[in-house]
Amino acid sequence: MEVSRIRALRGPNLWSRHTAIEAIVSCSPAECDIDAVPGYEARLRNLFPEMGFLEAESHLGAISVAHALEMAALGLQSSAGCPVTFSRTSKTLEEGVFQVVVEYTEEKVGRLAFDLAIELCRAAESDGAFDLTSALARLQELDEDVRLGPSTGSIVQAAVARGIPYRRLTEGSLVQFGWGSKQRRIQAAETDLTSAVAESIAQDKELTKTLLRAAGVPVPLGRSVTSAEDAWLAAREIGGLVVVKPRDGNQGKGVAVKLRTQEEVMNAFRVAEEISDDVLVERYLPGHDYRLLVIGNKLIAAARRDPPLVVGDGKRTIRELVDHVNSDPRRGVGHATSLTKIRFDEIALATLAKQGYDAESVPPKGKRVILRNNANLSTGGTATDVTDDVHPEVAERAIAAARNIGLDICGVDVVCESMLEPMEAQSGGIVECNAAPGLRMHLQPSYGKGRPVGEAIVANMFKPGENGRIPVVAVAGTNGKTTTVRLTAHILGVAGNRVGMTNSDGVYVGKRRIDTGDCSGPRSARNILLHPDVDAAVFETARGGVLREGLAFDRCDVAVVTNIGMGDHLGLSYISTVEDLAVVKRVIVQNVAPHGTAVLNAADPMVVKMYSACPGSVLYFAADQHNHVLNTHRVQGHRVVFVDDNAIVAVEGEEKFRVPLAGIPITRNGTISFQIENAMASIAAAWALGLSVDTILKGVATFINDAATAPGRFNIFDYKGATLIADYGHNPDAILALVQAVESMPAARRSVVISGAGDRRDEDIREQTRILGAVFDDVVLYQDECQRGRADGEVLALLQQGLVDAPRTKNVCEIRGEFLAIDQALGRLQAGDLCLILIDQVEEALEHIARRIAEA
Repeated sequence: MEVSRIRALRGPNLWSRHTAIEAIVSCSPAECDIDAVPGYEARLRNLFPEMGFLEAESHLGAISVAHALEMAALGLQSSAGCPVTFSRTSKTLEEGVFQVVVEYTEEKVGRLAFDLAIELCRAAESDGAFDLTSALARLQELDEDVRLGPSTGSIVQAAVARGIPYRRLTEGSLVQFGWGSKQRRIQAAETDLTSAVAESIAQDKELTKTLLRAAGVPVPLGRSVTSAEDAWLAAREIGGLVVVKPRDGNQGKGVAVKLRTQEEVMNAFRVAEEISDDVLVERYLPGHDYRLLVIGNKLIAAARRDPPLVVGDGKRTIRELVDHVNSDPRRGVGHATSLTKIRFDEIALATLAKQGYDAESVPPKGKRVILRNNANLSTGGTATDVTDDVHPEVAERAIAAARNIGLDICGVDVVCESMLEPMEAQSGGIVECNAAPGLRMHLQPSYGKGRPVGEAIVANMFKPGENGRIPVVAVAGTNGKTTTVRLTAHILGVAGNRVGMTNSDGVYVGKRRIDTGDCSGPRSARNILLHPDVDAAVFETARGGVLREGLAFDRCDVAVVTNIGMGDHLGLSYISTVEDLAVVKRVIVQNVAPHGTAVLNAADPMVVKMYSACPGSVLYFAADQHNHVLNTHRVQGHRVVFVDDNAIVAVEGEEKFRVPLAGIPITRNGTISFQIENAMASIAAAWALGLSVDTILKGVATFINDAATAPGRFNIFDYKGATLIADYGHNPDAILALVQAVESMPAARRSVVISGAGDRRDEDIREQTRILGAVFDDVVLYQDECQRGRADGEVLALLQQGLVDAPRTKNVCEIRGEFLAIDQALGRLQAGDLCLILIDQVEEALEHIARRIAEA
């Protein structure tokens, strides 16, 4: 078994809406049927008993080793605790070659699971060993490292429940919610509303106390100290028990409480000094340690925090009791689990010593032994939910503290005997205010019920009804995608939106191109969704990007499928037939939002079949108003767009509007049929988005299809009285549409300049010149800059074969080099002639043509 081309499908894809790992697996003849490998399945199950049931789809017949790999990769993730359910193995046209797809929740975990599954299957094949325990431990450890922690995870889950899209911007906890101009960002429990100034104030505990005291919020007496001796002096000034802590610490690090003696205070200072140069000594407030969570102007949750402790049983030592408590599966290292393991370190030993114990002491049965004086969960403490017990005046003080600091999310630490009465009545007070507070104690308290703090944070960022989404239009098809994308984006711009657009010649925000090249894949689309200025997005969605990585979005408002034609990279990536191609193009239709619309070409049977895959509504368009599919849809009261009496007509029930073809410049008064189709698709998309008729009319009327606005898309020039047309058409269907357009334009003599893409099938390359040979008098063939795997001269030979017995072509010549071929054709032109130049290097060729026109 050989595994190649492992890919991560990071969005909705050909196989499912799940993120997934896809691999190409080649099996030997024997491996294509595991029943032909004696003992293979038995050895496999002996190595991994929990693996799922092996079965093949009915049309695949025998179960192969590829199927075993699929179930192993899925089963390993599932056994490691990952919530994955989807997998599939599909046979390709190549004998013994399969596509294996397995869902993942974290890409790194999915890739490791695939690698381990390969090891497992090979071990079963060779009767070797496989350490299942170690493999699952590696997966669990990696998953814990890379998945979102409980605080960030709760916010993400709340956002997803409201339909808000999200994207992790780092492997840490920086997350974007929403798209474009509607986006918001969080880092753990901080949002983009959390100011750096407020965070700085919260870190300065002395400044925090000063501001809160000025606002009438009760805080403990204390001051900053500069040395151990000064700390003892401050302790004597305060009188009674004191607390020593770093001025800008967090998570309870370096905090020592209930200190009375000089030795205790001075030792605590030295510990705190290692955390911060500034140390505070303040009065110890008697009572329990409470954390109150304020979000916006509301108290959302409250918890009593208890320090880490063990309860003696009269038999085990304190060390053994700690080990027993830490064996609780809810306790882990760091913040990934609901509880943290108790730290049995020097601080714990010092705390024991104050109680007359050491690590080997055996406390009597029922004796509570404190292991730390602070109650932070990060050091092993526990939490009890007391939200329902909070007195209104306590809540009011906590909210006032957060407001005075300036934090939108604030963890307010309170020390008092009870939450049932005001702090002032029990000599309690607020001891700290924390930015980016941990949420674990409120989500999964040790005792009591969890609180919906993630939902509260999302509600504070997004108003009711908001989902952070901008309008998204996805356009797929064989031909017409780029012009449809550009025209749709232009109409949206006329409506007042700043539009983000991706297509095969770049990435655009408004009128500015921010990236060049073929940008019709998901990476470019994700960049647009990240851009904070974008109000609406229109994406050219090419076949290659969908196969390579899936979609950049979870759902779109409008999906446009222009057509499905021959020659669109058939034979690549196991897409061998037009039917296969239609399945790929259908992905955007499958991921239309329930309130969205699929705009489908009623004249293309392959596109019409996508109707049933759309979760939203369908709008059909066709030039022929008598098209059966379109008419049936219209009679049922649904939206349709068609051509009638020199106008594009949009109809829904009794309502209709007309867009005269004379008012759509790209159609040249209705003479260019493929541009009429592009205009219909764009008008339909704009209509589906709810844009006004006036906006649509103005949009199509002001869209200019020149080399600057739509490079390589039927750009027309005048050269010494001859007509030049530059186009990027590169498949038989595109060539046929161009020929139909050219035939409608008068010309004394017609010539064409053409090459062929080497990654097309032989028959598709020949078909291009076969079509051209019926219309053009002169043909200039040139060889592309990149032959895409073809031998030198191979593509030219195929093009020549297509011209054999050409009914019209009289003169054929071959030129090595695109620009030389263009010059050759221009040199032959006379006034009244027409020359179609099928360009390869779009920008460079257009610049070359512009120079020649300027010189003329």
